[in-house]
Amino acid sequence: MAKKITDKVTWVGKIDWELVYFHGHELSTYKGSSYNSYLVRDKKTALIDTCWKPYDEEYVASLKETVDLKQIDYVIMNHNEVDHSGALPALMQEIPDVPIYCTKKGEGIIRGHYHKDWNFVNVKTGDTLDLGDSKLVFIEAPMLHWPDTMFTYMTGENILFSNDGFGQHFASEELYNDKADLHEVYSEAMKYYVNILNPYSPMVTRKIKEILAMNVPVDMICPSHGIIWRDNPMQIVETYQKWADNYQENQITLIYDTMWDSTRRMAECIAEGIREADPDVVIKLMNAAKEDKSDITTEVFRSKAILVGSPTINYGFAYSIGGIMELIRGLKFRNKKAAAFGSYGWSGEAVKQITELLQGAGFALVNEGIRCQWVPDAAHMEECRQYGRAFAEAVK
Repeated sequence: MAKKITDKVTWVGKIDWELVYFHGHELSTYKGSSYNSYLVRDKKTALIDTCWKPYDEEYVASLKETVDLKQIDYVIMNHNEVDHSGALPALMQEIPDVPIYCTKKGEGIIRGHYHKDWNFVNVKTGDTLDLGDSKLVFIEAPMLHWPDTMFTYMTGENILFSNDGFGQHFASEELYNDKADLHEVYSEAMKYYVNILNPYSPMVTRKIKEILAMNVPVDMICPSHGIIWRDNPMQIVETYQKWADNYQENQITLIYDTMWDSTRRMAECIAEGIREADPDVVIKLMNAAKEDKSDITTEVFRSKAILVGSPTINYGFAYSIGGIMELIRGLKFRNKKAAAFGSYGWSGEAVKQITELLQGAGFALVNEGIRCQWVPDAAHMEECRQYGRAFAEAVK
Protein backbone atom coordinates (compact mmCIF):
# COMPACT_ATOMS: atom_id res chain seq x y z
CA MET A 1 0.00 0.00 0.00
CA ALA A 2 1.36 3.42 -0.98
CA LYS A 3 2.17 5.89 1.79
CA LYS A 4 2.39 9.64 1.25
CA ILE A 5 5.62 11.17 2.56
CA THR A 6 5.15 14.74 1.34
CA ASP A 7 2.73 16.42 -1.05
CA LYS A 8 5.02 15.39 -3.91
CA VAL A 9 6.61 12.15 -2.72
CA THR A 10 4.93 8.80 -2.06
CA TRP A 11 6.51 5.60 -0.74
CA VAL A 12 5.56 2.77 -3.12
CA GLY A 13 7.86 0.00 -1.86
CA LYS A 14 7.43 -3.43 -0.34
CA ILE A 15 7.84 -4.50 3.29
CA ASP A 16 9.32 -7.99 3.57
CA TRP A 17 8.49 -9.40 6.99
CA GLU A 18 9.69 -12.90 6.04
CA LEU A 19 13.26 -12.11 4.98
CA VAL A 20 15.78 -13.88 7.23
CA TYR A 21 18.86 -13.99 4.97
CA PHE A 22 20.28 -11.57 2.43
CA HIS A 23 23.08 -11.74 -0.14
CA GLY A 24 22.39 -15.45 -0.44
CA HIS A 25 23.02 -16.61 3.12
CA GLU A 26 25.84 -14.18 3.87
CA LEU A 27 23.86 -11.75 6.03
CA SER A 28 21.14 -12.56 8.56
CA THR A 29 18.07 -10.31 8.54
CA TYR A 30 15.95 -11.60 11.39
CA LYS A 31 14.09 -8.28 11.62
CA GLY A 32 12.99 -8.53 8.00
CA SER A 33 13.54 -5.66 5.58
CA SER A 34 11.88 -3.35 3.10
CA TYR A 35 12.54 -2.45 -0.52
CA ASN A 36 11.86 1.26 -0.58
CA SER A 37 10.73 2.80 -3.84
CA TYR A 38 9.61 6.39 -4.19
CA LEU A 39 7.20 8.07 -6.60
CA VAL A 40 7.90 11.78 -7.14
CA ARG A 41 5.06 13.79 -8.74
CA ASP A 42 5.64 17.36 -9.86
CA LYS A 43 4.93 18.72 -13.34
CA LYS A 44 6.86 15.62 -14.37
CA THR A 45 6.75 12.26 -12.59
CA ALA A 46 9.77 10.18 -11.60
CA LEU A 47 10.01 6.75 -9.99
CA ILE A 48 13.09 6.22 -7.81
CA ASP A 49 14.22 2.57 -7.56
CA THR A 50 11.98 -0.52 -7.69
CA CYS A 51 12.05 -3.70 -5.60
CA TRP A 52 13.34 -7.27 -5.44
CA LYS A 53 12.37 -9.76 -8.17
CA PRO A 54 10.17 -12.09 -6.02
CA TYR A 55 7.73 -9.19 -5.59
CA ASP A 56 7.90 -7.73 -9.10
CA GLU A 57 4.33 -8.47 -10.21
CA GLU A 58 2.94 -7.47 -6.84
CA TYR A 59 4.99 -4.27 -6.98
CA VAL A 60 3.79 -3.28 -10.45
CA ALA A 61 0.17 -4.07 -9.59
CA SER A 62 0.39 -1.95 -6.45
CA LEU A 63 2.08 0.87 -8.35
CA LYS A 64 -0.79 0.88 -10.85
CA GLU A 65 -3.19 1.56 -7.98
CA THR A 66 -1.22 4.70 -7.16
CA VAL A 67 -0.38 6.10 -10.59
CA ASP A 68 -1.18 5.49 -14.24
CA LEU A 69 2.12 3.98 -15.35
CA LYS A 70 1.97 5.98 -18.59
CA GLN A 71 2.27 9.13 -16.45
CA ILE A 72 5.76 8.09 -15.32
CA ASP A 73 8.23 10.25 -17.24
CA TYR A 74 11.47 8.95 -15.75
CA VAL A 75 12.79 5.95 -13.85
CA ILE A 76 15.74 6.71 -11.57
CA MET A 77 17.93 3.75 -10.62
CA ASN A 78 20.29 4.76 -7.84
CA HIS A 79 21.77 1.25 -7.64
CA ASN A 80 21.09 -1.88 -9.64
CA GLU A 81 21.64 -4.85 -7.39
CA VAL A 82 18.67 -7.17 -7.81
CA ASP A 83 16.98 -6.15 -4.56
CA HIS A 84 16.53 -2.69 -6.14
CA SER A 85 16.23 -3.44 -9.84
CA GLY A 86 14.48 -6.81 -9.75
CA ALA A 87 11.09 -5.38 -10.75
CA LEU A 88 12.52 -3.42 -13.69
CA PRO A 89 11.70 -6.05 -16.35
CA ALA A 90 8.06 -6.26 -15.24
CA LEU A 91 7.81 -2.47 -15.05
CA MET A 92 9.52 -1.78 -18.37
CA GLN A 93 7.26 -4.28 -20.09
CA GLU A 94 4.49 -1.79 -19.31
CA ILE A 95 6.45 1.40 -20.17
CA PRO A 96 9.27 0.26 -22.48
CA ASP A 97 10.27 3.69 -23.81
CA VAL A 98 10.53 5.56 -20.51
CA PRO A 99 14.16 6.66 -19.94
CA ILE A 100 16.13 5.04 -17.13
CA TYR A 101 18.51 7.46 -15.42
CA CYS A 102 21.56 5.78 -13.90
CA THR A 103 25.34 6.00 -13.85
CA LYS A 104 27.30 4.60 -16.77
CA LYS A 105 28.30 1.62 -14.64
CA GLY A 106 24.69 1.29 -13.61
CA GLU A 107 23.70 0.83 -17.23
CA GLY A 108 26.33 -1.87 -17.60
CA ILE A 109 25.01 -3.71 -14.57
CA ILE A 110 21.37 -3.50 -15.71
CA ARG A 111 22.34 -4.79 -19.14
CA GLY A 112 24.39 -7.55 -17.50
CA HIS A 113 21.45 -8.62 -15.37
CA TYR A 114 18.51 -8.33 -17.73
CA HIS A 115 20.01 -8.21 -21.25
CA LYS A 116 17.58 -5.53 -22.41
CA ASP A 117 18.22 -2.52 -24.64
CA TRP A 118 16.16 0.00 -22.71
CA ASN A 119 16.37 3.79 -23.06
CA PHE A 120 19.32 4.54 -20.76
CA VAL A 121 20.41 8.05 -19.78
CA ASN A 122 23.77 8.15 -18.02
CA VAL A 123 24.26 10.76 -15.30
CA LYS A 124 27.16 11.88 -13.15
CA THR A 125 27.65 14.04 -10.07
CA GLY A 126 26.10 17.47 -10.49
CA ASP A 127 23.73 16.52 -13.31
CA THR A 128 20.12 17.56 -12.70
CA LEU A 129 16.68 16.57 -13.89
CA ASP A 130 14.02 19.30 -13.88
CA LEU A 131 10.62 18.04 -12.72
CA GLY A 132 8.94 21.46 -12.59
CA ASP A 133 9.02 23.13 -9.21
CA SER A 134 11.66 20.66 -8.02
CA LYS A 135 14.86 19.27 -9.44
CA LEU A 136 16.63 15.96 -8.91
CA VAL A 137 20.37 16.35 -8.38
CA PHE A 138 22.51 13.25 -8.93
CA ILE A 139 25.51 12.41 -6.76
CA GLU A 140 27.73 9.48 -7.69
CA ALA A 141 28.67 7.30 -4.72
CA PRO A 142 30.79 4.48 -6.20
CA MET A 143 31.45 1.49 -3.93
CA LEU A 144 28.75 2.47 -1.45
CA HIS A 145 28.47 -0.38 -1.90
CA TRP A 146 28.61 -1.22 -5.65
CA PRO A 147 30.46 0.64 -8.43
CA ASP A 148 27.21 1.98 -9.89
CA THR A 149 25.74 3.51 -6.73
CA MET A 150 24.51 7.09 -6.66
CA PHE A 151 22.39 9.26 -4.37
CA THR A 152 19.62 11.57 -5.61
CA TYR A 153 18.79 14.87 -3.90
CA MET A 154 15.41 16.51 -4.44
CA THR A 155 15.31 20.29 -4.19
CA GLY A 156 12.31 21.99 -2.66
CA GLU A 157 11.42 18.91 -0.60
CA ASN A 158 15.04 18.72 0.63
CA ILE A 159 15.11 14.93 0.48
CA LEU A 160 18.21 12.79 0.02
CA PHE A 161 17.36 9.46 -1.60
CA SER A 162 20.41 7.57 -0.37
CA ASN A 163 19.77 4.02 -1.59
CA ASP A 164 21.94 1.62 0.48
CA GLY A 165 23.50 4.44 2.48
CA PHE A 166 21.97 5.04 5.93
CA GLY A 167 19.64 2.03 5.64
CA GLN A 168 18.87 -1.01 7.73
CA HIS A 169 17.33 -4.41 7.15
CA PHE A 170 14.34 -3.65 9.33
CA ALA A 171 10.68 -4.29 8.58
CA SER A 172 8.24 -1.79 10.04
CA GLU A 173 4.80 -0.51 9.12
CA GLU A 174 5.87 2.68 10.85
CA LEU A 175 7.78 4.41 8.08
CA TYR A 176 9.84 6.88 10.12
CA ASN A 177 12.61 6.84 12.70
CA ASP A 178 10.53 8.79 15.22
CA LYS A 179 7.79 6.13 15.01
CA ALA A 180 10.01 3.03 15.28
CA ASP A 181 11.97 1.55 18.19
CA LEU A 182 15.15 3.60 17.78
CA HIS A 183 17.28 1.12 19.72
CA GLU A 184 16.31 -1.62 17.27
CA VAL A 185 16.80 0.70 14.32
CA TYR A 186 20.33 1.62 15.35
CA SER A 187 21.19 -1.98 16.16
CA GLU A 188 20.15 -3.03 12.66
CA ALA A 189 21.79 0.05 11.12
CA MET A 190 25.12 -0.92 12.69
CA LYS A 191 24.79 -4.54 11.59
CA TYR A 192 23.99 -3.30 8.09
CA TYR A 193 26.96 -0.92 8.05
CA VAL A 194 29.40 -3.53 9.34
CA ASN A 195 28.43 -6.30 6.96
CA ILE A 196 27.83 -4.22 3.83
CA LEU A 197 29.62 -0.87 3.98
CA ASN A 198 32.52 -1.28 6.41
CA PRO A 199 35.04 -2.38 3.72
CA TYR A 200 34.43 0.99 2.05
CA SER A 201 34.69 3.20 5.15
CA PRO A 202 37.27 5.59 3.61
CA MET A 203 34.85 6.18 0.72
CA VAL A 204 31.98 6.71 3.18
CA THR A 205 34.01 9.44 4.88
CA ARG A 206 34.86 11.16 1.60
CA LYS A 207 31.27 11.00 0.32
CA ILE A 208 29.83 12.44 3.52
CA LYS A 209 32.32 15.33 3.34
CA GLU A 210 31.29 15.92 -0.27
CA ILE A 211 27.58 15.97 0.60
CA LEU A 212 28.13 18.29 3.57
CA ALA A 213 30.17 20.61 1.33
CA MET A 214 27.12 20.99 -0.93
CA ASN A 215 25.61 22.93 1.98
CA VAL A 216 22.04 22.03 1.08
CA PRO A 217 19.21 21.53 3.58
CA VAL A 218 18.30 17.91 4.30
CA ASP A 219 14.87 17.51 5.86
CA MET A 220 14.61 13.80 5.18
CA ILE A 221 16.89 10.89 4.27
CA CYS A 222 15.11 8.13 2.37
CA PRO A 223 17.21 4.95 2.09
CA SER A 224 16.33 1.86 0.10
CA HIS A 225 15.94 -0.42 3.13
CA GLY A 226 14.33 0.19 6.50
CA ILE A 227 12.94 3.35 8.01
CA ILE A 228 13.12 6.92 6.71
CA TRP A 229 15.07 9.46 8.75
CA ARG A 230 12.87 12.52 9.22
CA ASP A 231 13.42 13.43 12.89
CA ASN A 232 16.89 15.04 12.93
CA PRO A 233 17.88 13.10 9.80
CA MET A 234 21.53 14.14 10.04
CA GLN A 235 21.90 12.03 13.19
CA ILE A 236 22.53 8.94 11.06
CA VAL A 237 25.07 10.86 8.96
CA GLU A 238 26.94 11.84 12.13
CA THR A 239 26.79 8.23 13.31
CA TYR A 240 28.20 7.03 9.97
CA GLN A 241 31.08 9.47 10.40
CA LYS A 242 31.93 7.80 13.72
CA TRP A 243 31.53 4.28 12.35
CA ALA A 244 33.74 5.06 9.36
CA ASP A 245 36.52 6.47 11.55
CA ASN A 246 38.26 3.31 12.87
CA TYR A 247 35.35 2.67 15.22
CA GLN A 248 35.74 0.76 18.47
CA GLU A 249 34.15 0.52 21.90
CA ASN A 250 35.65 -0.65 25.18
CA GLN A 251 34.96 -4.27 24.32
CA ILE A 252 36.94 -7.49 23.86
CA THR A 253 35.32 -10.37 22.01
CA LEU A 254 36.47 -13.98 22.18
CA ILE A 255 35.48 -16.06 19.15
CA TYR A 256 36.07 -19.79 19.32
CA ASP A 257 35.03 -23.27 18.34
CA THR A 258 35.58 -26.29 20.53
CA MET A 259 35.53 -30.07 20.09
CA TRP A 260 35.65 -31.58 23.61
CA ASP A 261 35.27 -28.30 25.54
CA SER A 262 38.98 -27.71 26.15
CA THR A 263 39.10 -24.59 23.96
CA ARG A 264 35.84 -23.37 25.51
CA ARG A 265 37.33 -23.70 28.98
CA MET A 266 40.39 -21.78 27.83
CA ALA A 267 38.14 -19.00 26.49
CA GLU A 268 36.26 -18.73 29.76
CA CYS A 269 39.45 -18.61 31.83
CA ILE A 270 41.00 -15.98 29.54
CA ALA A 271 37.79 -13.96 29.93
CA GLU A 272 38.05 -14.26 33.73
CA GLY A 273 41.57 -12.87 33.57
CA ILE A 274 40.50 -9.99 31.36
CA ARG A 275 37.71 -9.14 33.80
CA GLU A 276 40.12 -9.17 36.76
CA ALA A 277 42.51 -6.80 35.00
CA ASP A 278 39.84 -4.48 33.59
CA PRO A 279 36.44 -4.59 35.32
CA ASP A 280 35.05 -1.91 32.98
CA VAL A 281 35.64 -3.67 29.68
CA VAL A 282 32.72 -5.40 27.96
CA ILE A 283 33.56 -9.07 27.30
CA LYS A 284 31.70 -11.30 24.88
CA LEU A 285 32.27 -14.99 24.17
CA MET A 286 30.90 -16.29 20.89
CA ASN A 287 31.02 -19.87 19.63
CA ALA A 288 31.56 -19.53 15.87
CA ALA A 289 29.80 -22.85 15.21
CA LYS A 290 26.64 -21.80 17.08
CA GLU A 291 26.35 -18.01 16.89
CA ASP A 292 25.09 -16.10 13.87
CA LYS A 293 28.06 -15.05 11.74
CA SER A 294 26.66 -11.58 10.99
CA ASP A 295 26.25 -10.95 14.71
CA ILE A 296 29.82 -12.09 15.34
CA THR A 297 31.21 -9.65 12.78
CA THR A 298 29.12 -6.87 14.31
CA GLU A 299 30.67 -7.59 17.72
CA VAL A 300 34.13 -7.56 16.13
CA PHE A 301 33.29 -4.08 14.81
CA ARG A 302 32.43 -2.93 18.32
CA SER A 303 35.59 -4.39 19.82
CA LYS A 304 38.99 -2.83 20.38
CA ALA A 305 40.48 -6.32 20.42
CA ILE A 306 39.52 -9.90 19.70
CA LEU A 307 40.81 -13.35 20.61
CA VAL A 308 40.19 -16.21 18.20
CA GLY A 309 40.45 -19.80 19.39
CA SER A 310 40.27 -23.28 17.94
CA PRO A 311 41.42 -26.78 18.72
CA THR A 312 43.88 -28.19 16.23
CA ILE A 313 41.91 -30.49 13.90
CA ASN A 314 43.59 -32.41 11.07
CA TYR A 315 46.67 -30.20 11.43
CA GLY A 316 44.58 -27.06 11.08
CA PHE A 317 41.72 -25.17 12.70
CA ALA A 318 37.98 -25.74 12.94
CA TYR A 319 35.82 -25.24 9.84
CA SER A 320 33.72 -22.55 11.55
CA ILE A 321 36.83 -20.55 12.43
CA GLY A 322 37.98 -20.68 8.82
CA GLY A 323 34.62 -19.30 7.71
CA ILE A 324 34.43 -16.47 10.24
CA MET A 325 38.04 -15.50 9.61
CA GLU A 326 37.30 -15.18 5.89
CA LEU A 327 34.34 -12.93 6.67
CA ILE A 328 36.47 -10.85 9.04
CA ARG A 329 39.23 -10.52 6.45
CA GLY A 330 36.82 -9.31 3.79
CA LEU A 331 35.22 -6.69 6.04
CA LYS A 332 38.57 -4.90 6.48
CA PHE A 333 38.35 -3.95 10.14
CA ARG A 334 40.75 -1.24 11.25
CA ASN A 335 42.39 -0.11 14.48
CA LYS A 336 41.95 -3.41 16.32
CA LYS A 337 44.27 -5.78 18.16
CA ALA A 338 44.13 -9.55 18.33
CA ALA A 339 45.67 -12.84 19.38
CA ALA A 340 44.91 -16.55 19.05
CA PHE A 341 44.44 -19.43 21.47
CA GLY A 342 43.55 -23.09 21.36
CA SER A 343 43.92 -26.62 22.64
CA TYR A 344 45.57 -29.54 20.88
CA GLY A 345 46.42 -33.19 21.28
CA TRP A 346 49.60 -33.84 19.31
CA SER A 347 50.47 -31.40 16.48
CA GLY A 348 49.09 -28.04 17.64
CA GLU A 349 49.30 -25.88 14.47
CA ALA A 350 45.97 -24.03 14.86
CA VAL A 351 47.17 -21.13 17.01
CA LYS A 352 50.03 -20.26 14.66
CA GLN A 353 47.76 -20.51 11.62
CA ILE A 354 45.07 -18.31 13.17
CA THR A 355 47.72 -15.80 14.19
CA GLU A 356 48.82 -15.55 10.57
CA LEU A 357 45.21 -15.08 9.44
CA LEU A 358 44.67 -12.31 11.98
CA GLN A 359 47.78 -10.53 10.83
CA GLY A 360 46.73 -10.92 7.21
CA ALA A 361 43.33 -9.44 8.07
CA GLY A 362 44.96 -6.26 9.34
CA PHE A 363 44.86 -6.82 13.10
CA ALA A 364 47.77 -5.69 15.28
CA LEU A 365 49.03 -8.81 17.05
CA VAL A 366 49.32 -8.56 20.82
CA ASN A 367 51.47 -11.68 21.06
CA GLU A 368 51.91 -15.15 19.56
CA GLY A 369 48.91 -16.56 21.42
CA ILE A 370 48.51 -19.36 23.95
CA ARG A 371 48.14 -23.13 23.57
CA CYS A 372 47.09 -25.87 25.94
CA GLN A 373 47.67 -29.60 25.36
CA TRP A 374 44.74 -31.92 26.01
CA VAL A 375 42.33 -30.85 28.77
CA PRO A 376 43.30 -27.81 30.86
CA ASP A 377 44.09 -28.68 34.46
CA ALA A 378 44.14 -26.17 37.31
CA ALA A 379 47.60 -24.94 36.37
CA HIS A 380 46.67 -24.49 32.72
CA MET A 381 43.47 -22.65 33.66
CA GLU A 382 45.44 -20.27 35.85
CA GLU A 383 47.89 -19.78 32.99
CA CYS A 384 44.93 -18.79 30.80
CA ARG A 385 43.69 -16.33 33.44
CA GLN A 386 47.14 -14.79 33.61
CA TYR A 387 47.19 -14.61 29.84
CA GLY A 388 43.85 -12.77 29.94
CA ARG A 389 45.19 -10.30 32.51
CA ALA A 390 48.20 -9.55 30.36
CA PHE A 391 46.09 -9.25 27.22
CA ALA A 392 43.74 -6.77 28.91
CA GLU A 393 46.68 -4.63 30.03
CA ALA A 394 48.18 -4.72 26.54
CA VAL A 395 45.01 -3.40 24.86
CA LYS A 396 44.03 -0.76 27.42
